[in-house]
Amino acid sequence: MFGRRSSQTAQDPAPAATGATALQPERGTGTGKGRPTPKRSEAEAARRQRAKPPASRREAAKRMREDARAERLRRRQALVSGDERYLPARDKGPVRAFVRDFIDARRSVAEFFIVVALAVLVLSVVAPPLGLVVVANAAFLLWTVMLVLIVLDSVVLGTRLKKEVRRRFPDETTKGAVAYGLMRSTQLRRLRLPAPRVKPGAVV
Repeated sequence: MFGRRSSQTAQDPAPAATGATALQPERGTGTGKGRPTPKRSEAEAARRQRAKPPASRREAAKRMREDARAERLRRRQALVSGDERYLPARDKGPVRAFVRDFIDARRSVAEFFIVVALAVLVLSVVAPPLGLVVVANAAFLLWTVMLVLIVLDSVVLGTRLKKEVRRRFPDETTKGAVAYGLMRSTQLRRLRLPAPRVKPGAVV
């Protein structure tokens, strides 16, 4: 009796070990957290799903909103990266690209217009109640000088830009290129879109 139980006990570990081995996942099967994400298949599934006609007006409106949001995001990324494929029509073409580089390679008076305007506005509001009439007058004088410098600098910049564009692109349509460049010159460098590709002082 005891001998039979002892013999059965001695034979039990092998099946138990076999069962434990069967429960362990095999390596290299691609299961678990280590499985690569099937991005291509997911993209294909999403494409097939979008190819189906919408089942209702609500679904159609939802798709339109998603498409519009994706288009805005793509254009925003293109403006930051300068991707020619998705740029707005006003920023496309070699002429506009050159104009941007021409403006970005130079420091203009107009790009500091916003900073000076805010400073003059604050001083003109705060100084008089504090009895700082001299400061208010100085701010107004600074404003006047700034406007004169902007006009002069814009005339010189526009003339040089027009001449350079005509020389480099004799067979291209250059209409609106100078106005495009002057408008860009009024923006702070870090806020310009598409983002500048050249540093100040670079030879264009």
